[in-house]
Amino acid sequence: MSAGNVPFLAIEGVHKFFGADHILRGIDLQVDKGEVICILGRSGSGKSTLLRTINALEPVSAGRIALNGELIGYHEKGDRLYPLGAVALARQRTKIGMVFQGFNLFPHMTVLENITMAPKMVLSVPAREAEEQARHFLEKVGMSDKASVYPTSLSGGQQQRVAIARSLAMKPELILFDEPTSALDPELVGEVLSVMQQLAADGMTMLVVTHELRFARDVSDVTVLMHNGRIEEMGPTKDVMSAPKTKAAQGFFASLN
Repeated sequence: MSAGNVPFLAIEGVHKFFGADHILRGIDLQVDKGEVICILGRSGSGKSTLLRTINALEPVSAGRIALNGELIGYHEKGDRLYPLGAVALARQRTKIGMVFQGFNLFPHMTVLENITMAPKMVLSVPAREAEEQARHFLEKVGMSDKASVYPTSLSGGQQQRVAIARSLAMKPELILFDEPTSALDPELVGEVLSVMQQLAADGMTMLVVTHELRFARDVSDVTVLMHNGRIEEMGPTKDVMSAPKTKAAQGFFASLN
C-alpha cells in the first residue's frame, strides 16, 4: 500500500457503456506501487477499455479511478463528479504512460524528436535536458544507435521499443501496455518483452493486457482474467494459471493449450 494506506491505484465500481453496450460491468481492482499485473481474457472482454479508462482516454460511465488518492479524469464537488478540463487532464496523463498495439510514432520526425517532443511541450523540459533524457531511455531499451533515424526504417519491434522509451521520457508513475506485441512478427516479440521484463525488475508499476502467457507467468505478480466485462478471476499469477477456480477461467486456459 501507499502511504496512509491509500492504494497506489484504486479502481472502484467502474462501468462503461458505449450506447446500449455494457462493456465494463463493475470493475474493482487495487494495485500496489511496483506491482506488475497482467490482464488476460478473450477478445471483447473489456481489457483494452479498462486500460483506456485508467488514463481517461475513455470516461467512465459510473465508478471512480484514483492514482495515489487523486481522482483520474474528474474532480469531486459535494457528492458529484465533474470532468476535468483539458489542462488538468493533460497534467494527470503525464503520470500514466501508455503503450499501444500500434506504435503511433510520427513518421516525419526522427526517433530522438519523437521522444523529446512531449517532455518539451507538456513538461516544459529544456531542449538539451530533454535530449539527454531521451538518449538515456533509448539506451535503456537498446536503441541508442537509432536516435537520428526515422521510424519507417525500423522494424516493428524496434518501433515498439522506441514507443516504450517515449513513454518513459515522461517519467510516469504507472505504465499501461495494451497488447504491445500483438502487431509484431513472432521473431520480434521477444525483444519487446525483454525490455518490459527489465522495467518490471526496475520496479515500474505496470498493467499489461497481453496474450503472452509465458511473460505473464514469469513477470507478473497478479493475473486478472476478464470475461464479459467483469473480473472473472484474480490472484497471484501462479495460482490463477495453475489452478483456475471458475469455469470461464478454466475454459480460457484450456483453449490456449
